Amino acid sequence: MKTDVFKITHIDKYNIFIPAEIFQPFADQKMNRVKVEISHQQKNIDFYAAIKRDKNSGDFKMMFSKAKQKELNLDLGDEFTIQLFEDTSKYGVDMPEELEAVLMSDYDAYQIFESLTKGKQRSIIYGVLRFKNSQQKIDKSLIMCENLKRGNHEPIKMFKLE
Repeated sequence: MKTDVFKITHIDKYNIFIPAEIFQPFADQKMNRVKVEISHQQKNIDFYAAIKRDKNSGDFKMMFSKAKQKELNLDLGDEFTIQLFEDTSKYGVDMPEELEAVLMSDYDAYQIFESLTKGKQRSIIYGVLRFKNSQQKIDKSLIMCENLKRGNHEPIKMFKLE
């Protein structure tokens, strides 16, 4: 399932508003997470996002980070193109290779990770993704696995040795 490519004007510094008629087929299928592709001035990004109904307008909205806006060189009032796709990923975000390899090498940690809610799984994945260096991702993944096995599931402490 996907939308056609459509144009949006950037009117809010924190959110993108999606017209109800565009997102409604996803909402009818109880899908609130999508893969998003945005283009502006020959720059393209794709990411996963949660979309919620805006109580005021009846349209739908998703958070749109300052980092993504900067990456696209997008200012308020600019027009950009967007396309939404059904999220067919397992976790609602792409799993980093380093984390996947560490989890595959530690069955107990993998079992615990799989038992967590989708939101906690995404938090862990995003926590690993914030590290740029591959070795750091591996190191933090190993620490996270040890913390999972110790019963420490708090996102703030997940990547620290105790």
